[in-house]
Amino acid sequence: MTQPGQKQDVRDDRAESPEERLDRNTIELLNELRIAGTGVQIMFAFLLVVPFNAGWSKTSSFERTVYFVTLAFVALATFLLIAPPAQHRLLFRHHEKPYLIVLANRLAIAALVFLSLGFAGILVLLSDYVVGGIAPIVTGALTLAITGGLWFALPLMRLAME
Repeated sequence: MTQPGQKQDVRDDRAESPEERLDRNTIELLNELRIAGTGVQIMFAFLLVVPFNAGWSKTSSFERTVYFVTLAFVALATFLLIAPPAQHRLLFRHHEKPYLIVLANRLAIAALVFLSLGFAGILVLLSDYVVGGIAPIVTGALTLAITGGLWFALPLMRLAME
């Protein structure tokens, strides 16, 4: 039993074989990819319809550039999140689950980086269009601080405390 404040090693607490652990890790990873994938789909759909709105012709050069860069970030996040299931299909029944789990984890983390940048870009675009002035800078900085803190800094600080 661990004491308060001590990190518990989950590998010692589960009565599972290495194969069962791989299966559990795969299921957990796929569930996380589904959640992130839904967010990316919504963002991508929003970005795809933006240029077809009547107000698009009134956008500035800055807004068009932010839009295009944001679209690229969200597209990259989409590619990275779709890669693990595609690779799993190609490597299915070839005993590559350990490789797939490690690779999918890395791709998912990279996708979250681009997703964070995509969120910032969308909010910068909207705040520039709606408010203007310094709002896009503040909005972009706050978005990156929030996603960077919640998604990356907190878990990395937890790992550093081990």
